[in-house]
Amino acid sequence: PLFDVAAAVVDHRTSGAKGPRVLLYVNMALSLLTAVGVAVAATSGIPDILRVWGAWAITAGLVQLFVAVRRYRLGGQWAMILSGGISTFAGTGFILMATGPKASLTGLAGYATLGGIFFLISALRLRQRAGKVN
Repeated sequence: PLFDVAAAVVDHRTSGAKGPRVLLYVNMALSLLTAVGVAVAATSGIPDILRVWGAWAITAGLVQLFVAVRRYRLGGQWAMILSGGISTFAGTGFILMATGPKASLTGLAGYATLGGIFFLISALRLRQRAGKVN
């Protein structure tokens, strides 16, 4: 979630006046609250961490999907659309894992890695497009 906050801050600074900036604020607040929630949930155990992380993945994924669809004309948004959709499904999976007998945080590593790759692809595409405009 803290990486997501940092990415949203960079996005906010580089996106200029265009785009759904309010949703970036929502994403930042949601991710900051999740970081606190994960810290609190860590005192209760892995299932609670998975529930908090899952709820964040669903809501942040929906926000990300909405922002990417609205920015589709900027180019490079296919990665963010995929990432938002995957986050929504993965979040549901994390919540379901929390109720299972073998709740584990292993899946979070793959999720975080894939999310980072999608953020990088989108950032590179937007940077490439900005270079052509200037």
